[in-house]
Amino acid sequence: MPFKITKVSYSPLTNRLIKQKDFDITNFTIKAIRRHAKWLIFDLDPYGHLLSHLGMSGSWQMSHHPLKNKHGHIEFIDETKSDYSVLTYIDPRRFGHFYIFNNENFNIKESTLPIDITSQDFDESHIALTFFQNSNKALKPFLLDQKAFPGVGNYMASEICARAGILPTRLTGDINAEEIKLIKKAMDEVVSGAIETKGTTFSGGYRDANGSKGEGVKHLVVFYQTLCQMCFEKERVTKVIKTYLGGRGTYHCPHCQK
Repeated sequence: MPFKITKVSYSPLTNRLIKQKDFDITNFTIKAIRRHAKWLIFDLDPYGHLLSHLGMSGSWQMSHHPLKNKHGHIEFIDETKSDYSVLTYIDPRRFGHFYIFNNENFNIKESTLPIDITSQDFDESHIALTFFQNSNKALKPFLLDQKAFPGVGNYMASEICARAGILPTRLTGDINAEEIKLIKKAMDEVVSGAIETKGTTFSGGYRDANGSKGEGVKHLVVFYQTLCQMCFEKERVTKVIKTYLGGRGTYHCPHCQK
């Protein structure tokens, strides 16, 4: 899918978003795009990388023509293409940030990134060790710690706790080996579900590369739900309880979670 960046335009706010710029990206080619936790990594030719963190509401969208979106902050154009020749970064809340690295600086940055939760190395033993080293943390807020659980967002943390059947207020030091297995299984279910449904879009939020809303919201069991969907499937009616932990909205089912 090589995309040659023949033209670049930035919004007046871009200087706040780009944290480091080792070189001018014009006339470089995007040869691959990959993901690590909440980062997108654009591999460039002849050298270098663009590292993009989407924040809470950021997305990259491809189009045939410039989008002229008021929240568009970076626009790459490939004038050698006739279709999907425009790649735009859109971010209404502007929590995203970027780095344009040469190879040396990228390698330094990459070495500091924690293990992605989809990695084979992120197994039950890794979770157990993380809990052991942070034994006094409330589970749900701790799942949002990007150094410990990179890639887990707020809705995912509530969903993981719910699917694992564990109260979000439980201390990590009190969680046993069997419950760690349930957390790992729940984490895999939530992450794979989010990928299959092209993300989860709430009001004013994430869009995919074609500008479509993610449909993951249809598969939530407690987050933003009035009734627990796990109970509903068993023909039981249980109201979801909303609280705030660490300043973030948290949802749980009083029947399913102990």
